[in-house]
Amino acid sequence: MKKYFLLSAVALLLFAGCKKENTFTIEGSIDNGAGKMMYIEELTPDGPHFLDSIKLDKKGNFTYKGKYDYQTFYNLHTSAVDYVVLLPYKGEKIKVSGVFDSLSLSYKVDGSKESAALWQLQDYSNYGAYKLRDIVNTDHANRERFNIQTVEVDGMMRLTGDTAAYREAKHLTDSLYREAYDEQVMYITQFLQDNSGSLATLIALYKPFNGNHPIIDVDRYPELFTYYEQVLEGLEGNDATADNPHTLAFKNVMERVRFQVERKKPQAVNFSLNGAE
Repeated sequence: MKKYFLLSAVALLLFAGCKKENTFTIEGSIDNGAGKMMYIEELTPDGPHFLDSIKLDKKGNFTYKGKYDYQTFYNLHTSAVDYVVLLPYKGEKIKVSGVFDSLSLSYKVDGSKESAALWQLQDYSNYGAYKLRDIVNTDHANRERFNIQTVEVDGMMRLTGDTAAYREAKHLTDSLYREAYDEQVMYITQFLQDNSGSLATLIALYKPFNGNHPIIDVDRYPELFTYYEQVLEGLEGNDATADNPHTLAFKNVMERVRFQVERKKPQAVNFSLNGAE
C-alpha cells in the first residue's frame, strides 16, 4: 500500500508538471495604463481569434495565462490599431513593458526568445518608419517651397509647376528613400537567415514598408520569391515547426504566390538593392 501511494504521488507530480508546461504566461507593466483594458487574440492560420480582455490594475500591471496546444502568434492590443505580436513557447513567462496607446512603438519584451526576436524586428521597423516619415515630410516641404501641385490628368496623378530646382531636391529625397528601403531589405533578409526555422520568419516576410507594400515585395520584384522558399525550407527542416498549422498554411499560400510570380517573371527586372525604386 505504501509503495502504491508513493507511485501514485509521483504520477500526480509528473502530471502536474506536464500540465503546467502546456501553458504560458504573459505579464507586464504598462505606463499610463492604470485601470484600462487591453485584449488578446490568437493569430491563427485562418485569421485573428479573440481570446480575452485584460484589465490593468491601478499600477498598470497585468497577468494572462494561456493554454499551449502548439506554437502560435498572439496579438496583445491596447486598441484596434496598436498591438504587439508575441510568439510564446510552452512554459515561458513573457514580460512586456511599454506605454499604453503607443505600445507598438514603445514596448520591450523578455522571457521568450522568439517573442524577443519579433520585438527587435518591430524596433527596426519603427526606425525605418521614422526615417521614411522624415523623407516624406521633406518632400512635402519642397513641394510647398517650389509651388508644386498634384493634379489628375486623364486618370493619372501628375505634378504641375515642375522645375529644375524641385527635380534636384526630389532626386535627393528619392535617393534617401532608396537608401531607407535598402536598409530594411538588408535587415529583413539577415533576420530570415539568422532565425531560419522559426515561425518569426513568417512575420518578417510580410513586414511592410511605406504603407501596405511588403519589404519582400514579390509583386514588384519576383526574384525575391527565393526568400519565400528559404523560409519554408527552414520551417520544414525544423522538427518543432515542420507540422505546425502555420507552416502548413504558409505552404499553401506559397504555391499561390509561386503561380503569380511565374506569370510575372518574364517582365521582371533583375533585383538590385541599389537599383530598387
